[in-house]
Amino acid sequence: MAADATRVRFAPAEGAARLFTPTFCEYLARLHDTLGARARELRARRDEGLRRALRDHVMPGHPPPSAATTGDWRVPPVPDELRKPGIEISGPCSITSMFINALNPGPEGERAEGDLDDDEDSGGHRLIDTVRATENRLAAVNRELAFEDRERGRSYRIAPGELPFFMHRERGLHLDEPDVTVDGQPVNAAILGTALTLFFAGRAQADRGQGIYFYLPKLEHAPEARWYRDLFDRSREHLPGLRNATIRAVVLVESLPCVYEMEEMLWELGPYAAGLNAARWDLKASIFEFVMADPTQVWPDRFGVDIKTTAFLANIFRRLVGICLKRGAVPIGGMATALPSNDPVVNRVAGEAIATDKEWEAAQGFVRGWVAHIFHMKTAADPFKKLVGSGWTPTPEMAKPETYPVTIEVPAGPVTLDGTRRNARMLVEYLEGWLNGRGAKGIDSLEGKPGVHPALMEDLATGRMSVAQIAQRIRHHARDGQAGVAHDFALVKKLLQEELGDILSRRPQHAEVETRYRQAMKVGLRWVKNYTELNFRSLGSYTRAELDVIARAPDAF
Repeated sequence: MAADATRVRFAPAEGAARLFTPTFCEYLARLHDTLGARARELRARRDEGLRRALRDHVMPGHPPPSAATTGDWRVPPVPDELRKPGIEISGPCSITSMFINALNPGPEGERAEGDLDDDEDSGGHRLIDTVRATENRLAAVNRELAFEDRERGRSYRIAPGELPFFMHRERGLHLDEPDVTVDGQPVNAAILGTALTLFFAGRAQADRGQGIYFYLPKLEHAPEARWYRDLFDRSREHLPGLRNATIRAVVLVESLPCVYEMEEMLWELGPYAAGLNAARWDLKASIFEFVMADPTQVWPDRFGVDIKTTAFLANIFRRLVGICLKRGAVPIGGMATALPSNDPVVNRVAGEAIATDKEWEAAQGFVRGWVAHIFHMKTAADPFKKLVGSGWTPTPEMAKPETYPVTIEVPAGPVTLDGTRRNARMLVEYLEGWLNGRGAKGIDSLEGKPGVHPALMEDLATGRMSVAQIAQRIRHHARDGQAGVAHDFALVKKLLQEELGDILSRRPQHAEVETRYRQAMKVGLRWVKNYTELNFRSLGSYTRAELDVIARAPDAF
């Protein structure tokens, strides 16, 4: 054991030494030896598929028929709690106050059915964030999680009563953690996060008789689901306390290739398969990336592309539900991101929009969705609970995925400068939060504009989508027909500068705040330029040192 343990090195992040014990390091090294090279091979397959789309206009498609699509099989019986109708609340579990709030009742006294404790798109993507997430998960399982906010004079504690079940979401296999190495090689971020959760919170959950549940992000091809199956198998072998534990996983359908391989994903997960989740922002961003080189695929303003009214997107999600019904899995819907406001009119409008959205999802056969804040939790949960409670059941036709073929189309709607401007404002605001160590931030992209519009809890997926849409418009000189203006680098930079100026006029006049926003602008320019050059590198793959270099460099355009 000692020899394997000494192969692991980690940066001196606060709390890391408590977690990276010799026993854990031996486990991590074994997983790295078994699965690290395969993760790199799976990434290479992803890269080649993207190159075919961009270079040869050969888009992803369905694999040949196989036992996964033609056989008569079902996933193992899904635990009852994962079948409960209602809502899951999502947020970064590395931010202790937000994690505690997510576990507690909302204003109507109800708790969420499940908690998506996230270290992925709403996490900070630093080692310190993963360490805090690990510690907070363990403390939450043991009901010991607490936080003292001395600046605000507030105390956070978990309220008495039954907690939501935990849905752990780690970073994806497309990322490495440069601050943790084995034999000098960075550890895959999915291996690290999953290992930490299983070793600490997972074993505590097993001791309490709880199921250990994961969301699997950014999957593209079915062999990646098999990779996670092997990760869980190896962990069971190495950690005796997990050998009889219930471990189940839900695939996040947030990439275009995954849309064509949903059934195969469940098949490859085998004993760990539990369900599929209908992502929204990441799926749209992935589509943008695959069609980025095609001038006939320029999308209208993303704010008007609604899942409910965009037929080909609605059918992707109906197909997801059909696969789950056919195979005995759980279909989980998307996110309601509206945040509470001091204005009751804003809250009423937001609540009505959330209710309409969740009523549609429930009618398609989804059993739960997500919400970003406990304020709107009951509003988001009730449509699922009421429909199931009424005795409604999906029709036999809904359980036939072939009824909903996958097509990729250009949604109807206008290309406008106002839409680009909202993307630009969101980008600057989000990156300011990122540079401040936050992967999730409340943002009002219409701040200062007339009308009723709640702030939204935005995460990395929205940033990625905003960048992709801006870059697509630049690459293809998309025109705002009403304004008679075509997009180019100069126009986008002007919009970014104007939004930066407006944001700064509304923020505290502190040098540190202004510096961070101006750095965010620099990073945003670089991110957009990368996308126009068909370089879709994840923001989560940059170290803070790399972002500092970008922030000090000349503007990317």
